[in-house]
Amino acid sequence: MINLTLKQLRYFEALARHGHFGRAADACAISQPALSMQIKEMEEALGTELFERGARQVRLTNFGEEVAPRVRDILRSVDELSDLARASQDQLVGRMRIGVIPTVAPYLLPRIISNLTGMHDGLDIQVRETLTPKLIQELADGRLDTAIVALPVSEPSLAEVPLFTENFVLVRPGHDEGKPIPNREALREMKLLLLEEGHCFRDQALSFCDLHATRPRELLDGSSLSTLVQMVSAGIGVTLIPEMAVPVETRFASVSLARFETPQPSRTIGMVWRKTSPLAKQLLQISEIVRRAAAIPGEQHDPRPA
Repeated sequence: MINLTLKQLRYFEALARHGHFGRAADACAISQPALSMQIKEMEEALGTELFERGARQVRLTNFGEEVAPRVRDILRSVDELSDLARASQDQLVGRMRIGVIPTVAPYLLPRIISNLTGMHDGLDIQVRETLTPKLIQELADGRLDTAIVALPVSEPSLAEVPLFTENFVLVRPGHDEGKPIPNREALREMKLLLLEEGHCFRDQALSFCDLHATRPRELLDGSSLSTLVQMVSAGIGVTLIPEMAVPVETRFASVSLARFETPQPSRTIGMVWRKTSPLAKQLLQISEIVRRAAAIPGEQHDPRPA
């Protein structure tokens, strides 16, 4: 009989994910020699190597590739046992791992966390901010309980709950104040500043401008909405930002704001979680708290039909 510990499985998963002993050890909050020893004991118990060890990186062996998804399934099942116990309680307590996309996190997280902890003082909220594909993968792997993203994500294994819809705002240099608002055809001829590849907000803006087919010469990328607005303030071009970002990002920038004619470009923000999650009922409660935290009269509205 092969004796493997849950600790070894967690260390294996971390090393498989990071591909580096140092980073995996940091993620597990242990020393690198301790993690290396546990992996070696796991390999000895299985009778074969799980990783190819290089000078700068480690890679899964063919056997390790077969083991990895099974280990993730085991860890997810163990986590769901804990979730099942928490779901049986009357109130929200314990760890809640929430993922948030970068174009939402800075503007909503303070209110969300304040509201959640104010209503449930036994809740330990852990936040992960990254791009949508990574959040969806971490949800599937059981490393997140829920994520706040732009909908739809169209993953059959995930439940989607719309929270609100918000419009996009055109940000132009301050000296453009009062000029006619360009339509999407005119925007295609302007120096348009957008987030770099990987951001769903970039894809939504490109879709509005109908710029998917070709990459125009005057399209420039930025790493954050703050960077884009400051570039506009310097007169480099124009950009689009979501409504919720306006108060924060334009407060001290020399820019002018304009709203497009109807139909305005917009996005729907929602929460997603695994359909199999034992915490589905609690996550639905949290979605209502997030919805109330995000409600800004006159700027956002509930996308659900009355």
